[in-house]
Amino acid sequence: MRRVYQDERMMPIQGGLIVSCQADPADAFYGLMDRFARAALAGGAKGIRANGPDDIRAIRNAVELPIIGIQKSIHDDGNILITPSFESAQALAYAGATAIALDCTRRGQESGAFERLRRIKTELKLPVMADIATIEEATAAFEAGADFVLSTMRGYTADTYQVSHFDPRFIEQLVHALGVPVIAEGRVDTPDLARQAMEAGAFAVVVGSTITRPHLVTRLFADAVKTSQEFVLGIDLGGTNTKYGLVTTSGEMIWHDTATTPAQSGRAGLLHHLERIAQAGVARAAEAKQPVASIGIATAGWVDPGTGRVVYATENLPGWTGTRIAETISATTSLPVFVENDANAMAIGEKRFGVARHFDNFVCITLGTGVGGGCYVGGRLNHGGHFFANAFGHMVIQPGGRACSCGQSGCLEAYTNAAALLDYANGSYANTQLLIKAAEEGEPVATGALAEYSSHLAAGCGLLVQLLDPEALIFAGGLAQNNPMLLTLLENELAGRVPVWRERKLKLLMSGLGYHAGVFGAAALS
Repeated sequence: MRRVYQDERMMPIQGGLIVSCQADPADAFYGLMDRFARAALAGGAKGIRANGPDDIRAIRNAVELPIIGIQKSIHDDGNILITPSFESAQALAYAGATAIALDCTRRGQESGAFERLRRIKTELKLPVMADIATIEEATAAFEAGADFVLSTMRGYTADTYQVSHFDPRFIEQLVHALGVPVIAEGRVDTPDLARQAMEAGAFAVVVGSTITRPHLVTRLFADAVKTSQEFVLGIDLGGTNTKYGLVTTSGEMIWHDTATTPAQSGRAGLLHHLERIAQAGVARAAEAKQPVASIGIATAGWVDPGTGRVVYATENLPGWTGTRIAETISATTSLPVFVENDANAMAIGEKRFGVARHFDNFVCITLGTGVGGGCYVGGRLNHGGHFFANAFGHMVIQPGGRACSCGQSGCLEAYTNAAALLDYANGSYANTQLLIKAAEEGEPVATGALAEYSSHLAAGCGLLVQLLDPEALIFAGGLAQNNPMLLTLLENELAGRVPVWRERKLKLLMSGLGYHAGVFGAAALS
């Protein structure tokens, strides 16, 4: 049942901006939050969110706006917990808070959040705001009696760490699911996002660091100016070749090279190979008198991007599973190193520099020695719960079929990698580039091989389209490059396989980054 919220103390914030006025002791503006509150009022803010009795008392003396009070404290697990006790809430109330916010995530609930919530309402007679990260947490807080829920903790809990941007659709889901007002907070860092939050049904919007932490805003501009004069080294470690190059932050490749990948040399050989390439890139940048700011590495296999460790790799790269790439290359170069699965990196590159800039839902598919994929869902890269997402090449399309390097039989990769394409031509061509060229010239054996290849590719792509309903499929890799016939054949196949094909208006596109899509993707990681 939906509650009608009518507490006059908090009604002024409805449809307005709440400014979070907080500063750490190391901040240059620490102790001056009353001045920020006055500035917020002058700019049109309808409420303030503040931390601790001292700041709240000073702000209450400066403005008459509603104040959402919180107390950040270090909990037993060593991390910050918002308003961890009834006594801390009581101190906020006595200092002049109009409402109290507390952590009602799963972690907060385990520390007694709902008991505190009820005591605040009954003993302090103040509205209670629940900081949550998921729909389930919000529902539980509503049932416990919360007057508001705020999206504050989304992206900051173990369940939502993969969320890195504000998503208005989450606000819309909260609004539809709950019977209390929803306040948007967390990474709302542009006026457009604030507007989108209100359009999604938010009762109000909280904005903090973008307004009240000038050093962070300064850093954005300083980094933009600084990195425009620096290079990023992108390395794309493929099963056959390793491509690498120096890329500017605007997406201009100023130098590139290619080396044969010693794929069968094991972990030590591959790491040594990457070390040599990294050193060569750094040296080339030094010759141009422009330092390398960081290194991005795209590799076959599934990767934990937080640690730069290969979680799992097939025998295309023997011994690669468990390799700590970032740690090793960073030690060699003394530079920050970022590592990602090659197809995920390609998706990042297309989103930043290529044809996917205006898509929120798209799938990138790499076709070469192996078959990989990366996809964006709702504007964010999909990693899955264990970094194993997007293993498109290892979807089984022919049960009991061809053996695959992953140990299964009948995988998409076994039917759509480079070796398979050559097989369909019965060994008539020495390499895939000659076959693709022959197909473009109308040679029957080559066109027949490409048609058979496209049929198998369509079987896998059809499953992806049915599951994800993307706006676009974007293809890269040696088998896609300079192969326009592939898209024509594939579209014809998909039109006969996928229901409501015309209504989907699905775009089939070649990578906008061409032969070096993986290098751009690796650079975009940084």
